[in-house]
Amino acid sequence: MNITDNIAYVGVNDHDIDLFEGQYDVRKNGMSYNSYVVFGSEKVVVTDSVDARFVDEWLGSLEAALAGRTPDYLVVHHMEPDHSAGIATFMERYPQATVVASAMAFKMMAAYFGTDFAGRRVIVKEGSTLELGDRSLTFVGAPNVHWPEVMFSYVPEDKVLFSADGFGKFGALDVEDPEGWACEARRYYFGIVGKFGKNVQAVLKKAAGLDIEHICPLHGPVLSENLGYYLGLYNAWSSYEPEGEGVTIAYSSVYGHTRDAALALAEALEKRGQTVAVFDLARDDMAEAVESAFQYDRLVLASITYAGGIFPHMSTFIHTLAEHAYQRRTVALVESGTWAPMAAKVMRGELEGMKDIAVAENVVTVRGALDDASRAQIEALADELSK
Repeated sequence: MNITDNIAYVGVNDHDIDLFEGQYDVRKNGMSYNSYVVFGSEKVVVTDSVDARFVDEWLGSLEAALAGRTPDYLVVHHMEPDHSAGIATFMERYPQATVVASAMAFKMMAAYFGTDFAGRRVIVKEGSTLELGDRSLTFVGAPNVHWPEVMFSYVPEDKVLFSADGFGKFGALDVEDPEGWACEARRYYFGIVGKFGKNVQAVLKKAAGLDIEHICPLHGPVLSENLGYYLGLYNAWSSYEPEGEGVTIAYSSVYGHTRDAALALAEALEKRGQTVAVFDLARDDMAEAVESAFQYDRLVLASITYAGGIFPHMSTFIHTLAEHAYQRRTVALVESGTWAPMAAKVMRGELEGMKDIAVAENVVTVRGALDDASRAQIEALADELSK
């Protein structure tokens, strides 16, 4: 696959993986590990490698794309093992090649491979340029997007930005995603990059000064049309702005009473014209619940009181939101407990450490099963959330 006349794709698709980074379910659509080749009139650059299980496949695709030419450089934008596992093998196969990366990336190479390739390396930083003849790569610092050593690079002659894990997406490239780019890109962003919004904002400002026609990430499709749409979403996500109006309801229930309250609230909100997404934190994909919480402007936390606190899945969910810098939202609380409901108090305490969180005035308390009193509280909360 050619990105431009001078840039080829040599990545691989992974349909064997079940959990990406040990936690994100990708069994449905798999994953891609992207690598590219930039052909200059004098020099050839290969960008990044792939996961260890696919190094041989990657090298075969690379050999075919080279068509007899020899690579001069391996540019490493990001050292995470799903992109760097082939570095040592590449350097052994192509002894004339030089590896190009940030200074911190070379420290990581020493940790992974027992060598930092002294004598065969070029250390680059913000503004460094790699000349290839009729083409060049200019490097853009992107620390903590999402590892500290990350660099982007830009080919001005082709108007191509290599964006490391930025603009990445779950899913193999040979699987058509009926939900489009944004859904799985959003889950990827908030699960993996979301904590580092300030860093993403910084690199977006740098990208705004570049004339870009193609964005080449390390996961997911090359973005070549309607770039304003993708950049706009990334700007909203990284500034923690809600993407749209809606209510995410995340609940943890044991015997079904908290679930009943959550579903009754969802129904009441929908009757008031609200967009609602409901998640059972014990059964649904928690990463999708996190994604939804960031997507919409309102969130409802509904938990049973458990051992004087909140149910473990709810605790994990709130901790995950905090870890990913959840902020600038309205949050409502629903609790249940037969003799001493405490969940709302505990959840409110957890929210105090988050930035710009407005807690809804109305709280729903279910003592045992839903009754007239708790149903009235649900209606009052639905009114408040629908204002």
